[in-house]
Amino acid sequence: MDVPTIAIIFFFYGLAFFSMGMAITLEVGRGTDERLRRALRPLAIFGLLHGTHEWLEMFQLLRLLPGYSAAPLAWESVRLALLALSFLSLAAFGASLLSPSARAHRIGLLVPLGLAAVWGFGILMLRGRIGVVSELWDAADVWTRYVLAIPSAMLASAGLIAQQREFRRAGLARFGRDSLWAAVAFAWYGVIGQVFTRASPLPPSNVINQALFFELFGFPIQLLRAVIAIVGAFFVIRFLRSSEVETKRHIAELQRERLQEAERREALRGELFRRVVAAQEAERQRIGRELHDETGQALTAIGLGLRGASSVLRDDVDKAAGNMRQLEGLVAHSLTELQRLISDLRPSHLDDLGLASALRWYAGEVETRVPLKIGVKVDGEDRDLPTPVKTGLFRIAQEALTNVVKHANADNVEVSLIFGTDGVQLDVIDDGCGFNPQILSMDLSRPSWGLAGMEERAALFNGRFQLESGEGEGTRIRVIVPYQDISEEYDDDPSNAGG
Repeated sequence: MDVPTIAIIFFFYGLAFFSMGMAITLEVGRGTDERLRRALRPLAIFGLLHGTHEWLEMFQLLRLLPGYSAAPLAWESVRLALLALSFLSLAAFGASLLSPSARAHRIGLLVPLGLAAVWGFGILMLRGRIGVVSELWDAADVWTRYVLAIPSAMLASAGLIAQQREFRRAGLARFGRDSLWAAVAFAWYGVIGQVFTRASPLPPSNVINQALFFELFGFPIQLLRAVIAIVGAFFVIRFLRSSEVETKRHIAELQRERLQEAERREALRGELFRRVVAAQEAERQRIGRELHDETGQALTAIGLGLRGASSVLRDDVDKAAGNMRQLEGLVAHSLTELQRLISDLRPSHLDDLGLASALRWYAGEVETRVPLKIGVKVDGEDRDLPTPVKTGLFRIAQEALTNVVKHANADNVEVSLIFGTDGVQLDVIDDGCGFNPQILSMDLSRPSWGLAGMEERAALFNGRFQLESGEGEGTRIRVIVPYQDISEEYDDDPSNAGG
């Protein structure tokens, strides 16, 4: 076959591998599979170096290498180095694909290092045994293909087969087929393409060589290598798209999860609103009953007592005085009950003395009802918070303590109110039985309305709600409200000033 035709074959041969190397270089950072990204880097180096090597042979064949006649040793050394480094990079690619972990990857790098040691030792042996320079370069080329190219290509083929299984396992069967075809191409490239080498004194290349291949099949081995290179590069570039598809699928999954979470939160919000309305109605009924049973009956008794005292006063002053004392005690009792009812609705401490005092008062109230030790700690310089924020934080602490009493089976609770430099923080920490928050959030049949209510209250004034718990490890509820968000939302509202 004439020189121009062989040169064209070398051009497309080099173009296939160089294009593959460029494509990998552009795509290598986009995938989510760390093992595949790590393996593709040496494959990109192989493509770029091997493509350059083939183009170098093309220019040498066309006698276009500058200064080749004056320094053939330098050009041959560069060509041989490119050939060896490219195949060592291919070996690193195969070893990386076969390494399931970062540690195995580091161990796998010993494979190309071992091949490099054997290759270098062989080159030194050939240099000592072959005296003719042209025969030495031919033998070195053959030795490189026998020792580096064939094992590296087979290693790459095995790695691509392993990657095909990974693609299938990830649900990317189409890219698994591309990986399998690339494995077949690299296997042919190693077994067939590199066995028929230049004719040299190194057996068996003195018999099995390029001339024998041309006699058997009627076309040069370079054409087969070029075709295999094009096929291999085509399927490698095709399965590079897996990173894009995988990223899109990952984004779609994240969007679907966010949509499901939004729908779940919206359903919880709706149910929470319904329960809030129901709780308001129940609270109105409770207040009505207590006013009727306690205050109403007391006022009726006071009215009847005053009427009786007025009729007795003219006949028996002492008896009337005794009735008045009884009525005085009844009034004091009614006033106490009315104050308790008002405190349950909204503790006066919250408006008169501030959030810290209200928390201490409520902790004392809970301690009188249940065997629970509650400590209230205040850190930092007390700041005057807007009324909605004070009320929200108090209700969150109230709900958290209610949950502790009902569910935690705790002995101690610590309530911390921290006035920091950037925001106010409320912590409620118990030493109870704890729970698994993930299991609780997944159990849609039994949603935790108390936790959802606390989170919603925190969100009303741009607070961050955090929950930490574990079975047998107690529970920590934390709400953080930045001062900046408070000032932006409430400073312009005169109804909230001074709260």
